[in-house]
Amino acid sequence: MKRSLIFAAALAASSLPGIGAQAQDAPVTLTWQMWGQPNDAELWQQLADLVNKQYPDIKVNLQLSGWTDYWTRLPVLAASGQVADIVSMQSMRLPNFSSILTPLDDYVKGSDVKVADFETSIMSGLSQDGKLYALPYDVGPWMVFYNRDKFAAAGLKEPAKDWTFDDFKADAKALTKNGTYGYGTQAFDFIAGPVALGADYFNADNEFDLTNAGFVDAFSKYVDLTAKDKLSPVFASAADASAASGRFASGNVAMYIDGPWSLITGQANVNFKIGIAPLPRGTGPSRFITAGSGWGISASSQHKDAAFKALQVLTGPKAAEILGAAGRALPARLAQQTAWYDGAAKNVSGTRDTLQYMFAHTTPFRINEKWNQFENLVMQYVPLALTGDSKPEGVLSDIQSQLP
Repeated sequence: MKRSLIFAAALAASSLPGIGAQAQDAPVTLTWQMWGQPNDAELWQQLADLVNKQYPDIKVNLQLSGWTDYWTRLPVLAASGQVADIVSMQSMRLPNFSSILTPLDDYVKGSDVKVADFETSIMSGLSQDGKLYALPYDVGPWMVFYNRDKFAAAGLKEPAKDWTFDDFKADAKALTKNGTYGYGTQAFDFIAGPVALGADYFNADNEFDLTNAGFVDAFSKYVDLTAKDKLSPVFASAADASAASGRFASGNVAMYIDGPWSLITGQANVNFKIGIAPLPRGTGPSRFITAGSGWGISASSQHKDAAFKALQVLTGPKAAEILGAAGRALPARLAQQTAWYDGAAKNVSGTRDTLQYMFAHTTPFRINEKWNQFENLVMQYVPLALTGDSKPEGVLSDIQSQLP
């Protein structure tokens, strides 16, 4: 967790450059850009109302848009100077948008916010170059969702927390029968999976190095599950790259990889018992990457002090309990994660033990400003390996060559 240690040191060493210079002597209306579906609006508005309840002179105006539309519009809004006061940010996209956000280190130092109250990996994930750009509301590692009924019918033991890739593959083979695949692959498996096997896709300079022997080997193991062993259907294109969740819900695949953010939707769509397990490890110890989201303050906001007051409420204990109990987020706040375990995850086997094990074995999620381009290339080129049209090393070489 070197990156987390660097982050903590930088935060402790930061100085306070006169926060509070913006006098708030009149009511303020803050804009808040957030993604979500229309049925999410009531929940997010509930959080906005918490701000006004604690600070009667601050009103938060929620601006909700769909996930894809949010990320399409954000660069346009930034270019035209129309970014909201409060900006929602996913950790994997931070390198591309940190320039439109205000560093929060000095605000945190001058407040009652305690860094130790949040899961370490997401505080690191919402930081860049030693500076914190958003306070997190959720966090989660990629993990294996499995159909407990199919495991029982096949006479299989449910996965151990430290199961290996060989264990995972053997279970997938036993579950592949009668029109059911043991595993449903999707694009991000070829990033999170190899990391869990001990591989690295970056070099020491934080640049992509996809053709190193360790990453090629781990990437190939996941490719072979589909291309050689026929344990998973192929996702054919970027549009189909996340289809495994639907196949899992229909009972067509017995295992797939996703995050805790999908649990509430997953439970609503299945008629069987769900279990979760860590990603399988290689010959070394377990290690996992996590991601999450939070809220930052626009660099162009005219109400930064008020916006930071709002952030403390939006990411505070009460808000975290609301989101956790609703199943909308596994809270980034450690003490409030119980709301999610006892609510959204109460009928799912192994959630608390599995996630606590995974958080104890996290490794920094290394990303840079080319990350979104890399993800798009993975979705485009991995299907060529899954169908056998290209070898795994050739696919990785092609992706590497297109990263400037």
